[in-house]
Amino acid sequence: MKFWKSLNLLLLLVMISSCANAKSYMFSEPNPVVQVVRDVREAVVQIKVEAKVAVQSNPFFNDDFFRFFFPQPPQQRSVTSMGSGFIYEYNSGTREAYIMTNNHVVERGREGTITVTLADRMTYTASVVGLDPNTDVAVIKITLREGEKVTVAPLGDSSRLEIGEWAIAIGNPFADGLDRTVTLGVISALSRSGMSLGENSPVYQDFIQTDAAINPGNSGGPLLNIHGEVIGINSAIASTSGGNIGIGFAIPINLAKRVVDDLVESGKVQRAYIGIQPQEIDVDIMEAFNLKEVSGVLIANVEKDSPAAKAGLKEGDVILEVGKEKVNNVARFRIAVATSKVGEELPLKILRDNKEMKIKVTLEAFPEDSVAQAGVKNGKAAVATGITVENVDSQFAKRLNVSSEKGVVVSNVDANSPASRSGLQPGFVILNIENQEVNSVSEFLEKLGSAKEEMDKQGRKTMRLYVMDRNKNLRYLILRFD
Repeated sequence: MKFWKSLNLLLLLVMISSCANAKSYMFSEPNPVVQVVRDVREAVVQIKVEAKVAVQSNPFFNDDFFRFFFPQPPQQRSVTSMGSGFIYEYNSGTREAYIMTNNHVVERGREGTITVTLADRMTYTASVVGLDPNTDVAVIKITLREGEKVTVAPLGDSSRLEIGEWAIAIGNPFADGLDRTVTLGVISALSRSGMSLGENSPVYQDFIQTDAAINPGNSGGPLLNIHGEVIGINSAIASTSGGNIGIGFAIPINLAKRVVDDLVESGKVQRAYIGIQPQEIDVDIMEAFNLKEVSGVLIANVEKDSPAAKAGLKEGDVILEVGKEKVNNVARFRIAVATSKVGEELPLKILRDNKEMKIKVTLEAFPEDSVAQAGVKNGKAAVATGITVENVDSQFAKRLNVSSEKGVVVSNVDANSPASRSGLQPGFVILNIENQEVNSVSEFLEKLGSAKEEMDKQGRKTMRLYVMDRNKNLRYLILRFD
């Protein structure tokens, strides 16, 4: 009997001790997620963009033929979009707060109004610092009133991420009243590319995939690690319903930082260029080239006078590594080159005739950047239309599989410009302007300038473009200048 009494007493003491320890644990330090939210949540901002877009009120006049012969004054309607962002830098001297977000969240803000709401419900009008649709990254800034409390989100290192790590998303889903919603999940996958995300699909994709709930309105908000560091910008979801189904994508912060540095410095991104046509490695190519695994990038073509040609790269070479990083596929190769600096000497490990070699390539500015600059230097007409073009044999044209031997290919269309209102899109080939053939960038700029001058003389507000769209259909598009 004494034994059982002693045993019961011992068990009671153990239970009391366990409860005391549990209580001490429950009411001591918060769990890591709670601490992250406390430290970073107020760095997240709500972004509201209000702008006017041109619409055609009568569907009969959507036909380009009738729009040319029976021009109608464009109708405008107001559009409002909501998104998220986060303060990543603050200058106490100028009281300027820099905010990272998505290009698709704020791209209409140049012609409209961007309103930023902080955690304390104070609102500010933001200005656009720079936009990059190719990565879907943007920077805006606000000037804070004196005494405003500022929380800055620290930036992490996305190159150190591993699948299965905790991921915390903060953003403003759906509508007002749900601001700074916190969701928790894991990193489901890394280096996702080739994703079709509608009209806003960026060219350069290296997404972090997460199952942390991301919904419409979360775009531009931060994806955080368990240490409270930003590891990505929440950008898109894959969904059959329009809501979260556990497949969200974020732009790695290392890629975003490279883009943001250029946007803050010059308002645009200057990308490095190597000058090859890369091809994916499959099982057949692996066997034919005696590779050890389905990995690397096959060089299908080397452009004349390109950095690759100058460095001695040849068709049939297989790129195995860029710098010290193994290259698994074309997407990883493009990201590695595009995020390098112009003028940088980039070391490559290649396989040529079953022998591994090391070659250094001095990177040059991507041709589309040179074209954009040429448009600015050669006249205001190119800027006013909102069109950036490249030659049909350019690397950009090859990436889009443009097969035309004539004209120039559209590489960018500014939002809310005469070009965007006409329906012109990247990938379209402009064959002539006002019945004048254009077969090079210089001809495009020359003919565009002269067509604009002739318009002004005649008092017209429209200009004809004859184009081939991405489905190889030929049609007229009308630029209207109001």
